[in-house]
Amino acid sequence: MPAHLALEDYTAAIADSGAALRTAAERAGLGARVPTCPDWTVADLVAHQGMVHRWAAAALRGESGFDAEARHADGLAAPDPLAWLSDGVDALVEAVRATPEDAEAPVFLKDAPRPRLFWARRQAHETAVHSVDALAAALERPPRAADVPLPPAFAADGIDELLCGFVPRRKSGLRSPESRTLLVRTDDTGHAWSLRVSPEPVVAEAGPSGGPHSPDAVFGGTALQLYLALWNRGDEAAVDGLPELLEQWRSQVRVTWG
Repeated sequence: MPAHLALEDYTAAIADSGAALRTAAERAGLGARVPTCPDWTVADLVAHQGMVHRWAAAALRGESGFDAEARHADGLAAPDPLAWLSDGVDALVEAVRATPEDAEAPVFLKDAPRPRLFWARRQAHETAVHSVDALAAALERPPRAADVPLPPAFAADGIDELLCGFVPRRKSGLRSPESRTLLVRTDDTGHAWSLRVSPEPVVAEAGPSGGPHSPDAVFGGTALQLYLALWNRGDEAAVDGLPELLEQWRSQVRVTWG
């Protein structure tokens, strides 16, 4: 599961998405509900994101004993939660840049890049997705791709991390009683991924399936439309084939903290 962008692309994305999250959160107000995370207010979102940034920075620095609950509480109790969020963004970017390329640190996805690049990539997409959540709160609806200023290449990289990193994990919930093949294909960047969904963990590979049979469903759209749809933040993906596979995706694919 190689990273497809450079380190500086990821650190720039962390900074840009962190700023976008703060702007949208300020516009929405800390007490606003988050349509894409219905159990959260914007204050919860800010506290969660700031906690995760501090967790990632601690991992890169080799610190043990990170107290996620305490850091989340810090975010909720901060006199200025948005400034606290920005401090975490800055500290994370600094930690990524200060980490040697060959440094050892824990990672949690199979076939991950080296730790510095892994954490930069993971936090770039973590922050981008949660900036979309903050925008949803400001708009009072899930954003459309036209509302979200993320580059197509970045979105395609995030799809790859999700499909080849998160979805095949044994803890992932995507399963089917019957074996099904799903093709995810971007209209604008020329990327494709093939997934075999069965009672066992998903098998994913970059590129269309080399088998003789047509997929049971194709999810299509621009890279950004698919990025939002596959992270369950948008509904602009087109489905050719079994429509129930998209409903299955929406109900079974969840990436949660812990």
